Formats: sequence, C-alpha cells, structure tokens
Amino acid sequence: MGYYGFLEKKIKAQSLRKKGLSYGEIQNIIDVSKSTLSGWCRDIFLSEKQLNRILENKLKGAARGRIIGAKKQQKKRLNQTREMLTEGKKEVGVLSRRDRFLAGIALYVAEGTKKDKVCCFANSDPALIKFMASWFREFCEIPEDKLRGAIWLHEGLNEKKAKEYWSNLIKIPISQFHKTYIAENKIKSKKIRKNIHQHGVFSIRFSDAKIHRKIMGWIAGVFR
Repeated sequence: MGYYGFLEKKIKAQSLRKKGLSYGEIQNIIDVSKSTLSGWCRDIFLSEKQLNRILENKLKGAARGRIIGAKKQQKKRLNQTREMLTEGKKEVGVLSRRDRFLAGIALYVAEGTKKDKVCCFANSDPALIKFMASWFREFCEIPEDKLRGAIWLHEGLNEKKAKEYWSNLIKIPISQFHKTYIAENKIKSKKIRKNIHQHGVFSIRFSDAKIHRKIMGWIAGVFR
C-alpha cells in the first residue's frame, strides 16, 4: 500500500470516528489494526451521546459474550451428563435376581414403613414406585387383591388423572386405592414449594405381619 492509500485510510478512519463509530465498527469497514486506529484517532473528541452509544454497545457485546459462554458451558454439562449416564448404565449391566432383591431391601430401608404389620413404600418417582411394585410381587408374593395404593396430592391438582396415572403404571385397579390425601395450599406461608409433583406422592402398601417381619429380617441380614 502506497503513501496515498495509507493516507486515504487514515482520513476515512478519522471521519468515521468523528461520526461516533467504535474502533471495532471502523475495523469492519477498514482493514487496520486497533493500535493504528488508536493512534490516528487519539485527538478526536466524541460527544457525550456518541460515547454513551459506544459504551452501550460494549455492554451489549459483553452480555452477548456471557450468554454465549454460558450456553457453551450448559451444552458441555449436558453432553457430559449424557455420557456419564450411558457409562453408568453400562457399568451396572443387567441385574440378576439377587441384585434386584438387595436393591429392593435398600430402597425399603430408605422409604419403607418400619411399623409392624404394615408394608408400605412411598415416593414421587415413578421409576422407584414401579420397581418396588414389581419387587413386592416377585419377592413377597403378594396376592393382587391385597395390594393397595394411596396418593398424597396438592390442592388444585387433578385427582382423577393422578389415580389413572398410578393405576396404569403399577397395574393396581383404582378400586383398590385408599382415599386420596389432599394437602391444603398454605397461601400465607413464607415457605415456597419448589417441587409440586403433578401426580402427587404415591404409596404402595399391604397389610401382612408375617411378610413385614420377614422384610425386617432381610434388612437386618444386609445391614448387620
């Protein structure tokens, strides 16, 4: 580039700067480094309005950068979560009958009723409820007509849909459900409920003193 070409760029850059363009905006028009632009335009004073515009654009750019960065991190976390989930499932593999037996005992210790004569497991997670319904049938050999269901539901949620959902999931007829417990919404309470389960908390239960005592024996055998 000759002297006149260089001078032409300088004059154009200064003209654009006087119009209030930022160095980044000028670089989009003229192929020149930011340090060169700074030298050419250091004696050009911008109005308050022009300065505010450049500052606002910088802030918007920074905000965009933060959002893009956050999105990249979110995508990275999601990919990592999927990878770890897949890896974890592979490591567990196919459960044997004994594996299922011990897993059910561990779950019952955490969420099962310890009161004598009544066997009951309660949770809001459909996967856990389904597992324990199968576990009771397989290892406790409970007759279908002895199995009972019960729902703990927040006020305002659809009780009919909740009953149909749990009934279809674990194959217990609604006629074998106990009366649903409706939890009143505490409007004046300062406590904010983060998790309101659409289908409520479900408990699968049956009354059998002998089997309950056997489950307690299984628990004692594992956690002795």
